[in-house]
This record gives sequence, structure tokens and C-alpha cells, in this order.
Amino acid sequence: MDLIKQIIERAKSNKQRIVLPEGTEERTIKAADQLLNDGVADIILIGNPSEIQSLATKLSLKNIDKATIIDPLNYSQKETYANLLFDLRKAKGMTIEQATKLAEDPLYLGCLMIKNGDADGEIAGAQNTTGDVLRPALQIIKTAPGISVVSGAFLMFTQNKEYGKDGLLFFADCAVTPDPTASQLAEIAVATGHTARALTGEEPQVAILSFSSKGSAKHPLVDKVIEATQLAQKIDPTLSLDGELQADAAIVPSVGASKAPGSKVAGHANVLVFPSLEVGNIAYKLVQRLGNAEAVGPILQGMAAPVNDLSRGCSVDDIYKMVAIAANQAIAAKNK
Repeated sequence: MDLIKQIIERAKSNKQRIVLPEGTEERTIKAADQLLNDGVADIILIGNPSEIQSLATKLSLKNIDKATIIDPLNYSQKETYANLLFDLRKAKGMTIEQATKLAEDPLYLGCLMIKNGDADGEIAGAQNTTGDVLRPALQIIKTAPGISVVSGAFLMFTQNKEYGKDGLLFFADCAVTPDPTASQLAEIAVATGHTARALTGEEPQVAILSFSSKGSAKHPLVDKVIEATQLAQKIDPTLSLDGELQADAAIVPSVGASKAPGSKVAGHANVLVFPSLEVGNIAYKLVQRLGNAEAVGPILQGMAAPVNDLSRGCSVDDIYKMVAIAANQAIAAKNK
């Protein structure tokens, strides 16, 4: 778990403005208080100010006065944000009246703040669905240049130090896109490599997984992974990336040498890209439960700015970590 400490320290050294649209949600405000106490990020809470202050008093929180608190129904930049949303969505039929109303929705407001340069990232989902979190993000912030698909990665801290980087592996996509095309799978692989690079500061080893290793099986599903590998290598030639590889060939040196001789990634991968959401979601939950791994995420990838989704069953600690991760993503994006 040393990586989490590094992520937190990196966030402290270059503080980013992270907006929390669910400012009146108990776990969120507790996490905000601790983040402010530790100096991890500049926190923006969206919610009724009196309700936030009342909750902070009830919970004996001492640092909420250090946050910027935005009342979604009454704030100075409402007209600016409404006009921004109208300009972005008028071609889709949105009226200024609709934009003004949506500019009062905390999830839309958070994204508008990022789009307008008033915040660097957002964390939400403690009390909203993934769809509700993603909808305004895709409409306002949109995907990063050259990326058409959003995906979700998990940091998997396993007990087996011989795999990945001292037991740490990145899994994707485990959260968003059910059945990616070859081009989408390529984008997911590249985005996950960039996430690993941003969070670890090291060069990742990316494997696109299949039930085949280097032609050991013939099937259209294998062909998709082969095509995705070729496309990903063209999208970012700087990434150390290979496929198609079976899971054991990707992470076990002896198996990688046997099944994929000559591959620089085989046997040494620390980023595992699954061919479908079904496989990725099942895999991370099995590793988490049966292997006693800690899963941190999902980290949403492919957005033009960090917008991360929480599980509605998340803990205060989960929110704390995801804010630090979003800060690191924002730092990396600014350094590109």
C-alpha cells in the first residue's frame, strides 16, 4: 500500500481543486474534513450551506470551514455556467431555461466548474448512480482528445508480491463498457497504461488478455484482441504493450517465456486489460474476495478531466483515496 501513501504525498505537494457534489452526504463530508485536515486537496463542497454546517457540527468536524461551499440554488456564477451549458448543448436542442435549471443540479454544476476552469476534478457516486455521474461528465467535460470510450480501472493490491509491481496490478475495464470493439479496447489499453504511469510515476507493462497466447487458439474473439493490440501500439508507441496473452502468460515469467517467447511484456505485466466488461468485473471481484486483494477504484479513464465514480457502498476511506487519485490524474494531465 506504499503507492497510496505516494499518491497522497504527491497530491499534497501540488494541491488540486477537487469538487464534491454530494456535499451533504455524511461519508463525503467526513472525508472532506480529513482531506482538509491533512492538506491533500482544496475541497469544494456543493450543497445547502446551512445543512453542511449543521452536519459538520453534528459530526464534530473541525475543518469544513476551510472548504469552499457552493449553494447550488444561489451562487454568483449561475448565469455564467448556465450560458456555458447552453452553448455546449444547444445543438442538441437544449434551451437556456433548461440549462439554467440544470446548472442548479450539483452533478452538472461540478462538471461546469471543471469545464470553466474553476475546479480540477470531481468525485461523486456515494448517493448517485454511475449513469447519473457520467451523464453530465460526458455532456460537459467530454472524452480526452483521441479517446472515444470511457472505462474504469482498479488498483489491485494483492498478497502475491511476485506478480505485477510488488503485488500491485491495474485491471481494466471493470466498470463501464460492456463489449468494446477492437478500437475501443485499444483505447482502454492505452488509457489504463496512462493511468498506471500517472499514479506510479513508472513505465507500465500492459497486457491485453485473451484465452489465447500468440496464436495458440483461433476465434473471432481472439482476432479482436490481436487487432486491438496493433491499434494500441499505433496510438501510443511509447507504451510497453503486448497481446494477445493469457493471464498466466502475462504475469508469470516462466509461462510468459514459454507461451510468448520474445515478448518484453509477457511474464512481467502489471496492467491487465480484459477483452470485455463481463470478464473484467468478474476477475477483479474474484481476486478481491478469494485472493484477499484490496481493490481501489473504479478510476474513470478517458475523460478530458478527472471525474471519478464511487460505489454507493463506499467508505470514508474510499472517498479520501479517490480524491487523492483524482488530484494525481489532474497533475498528470497538466504536465502532458
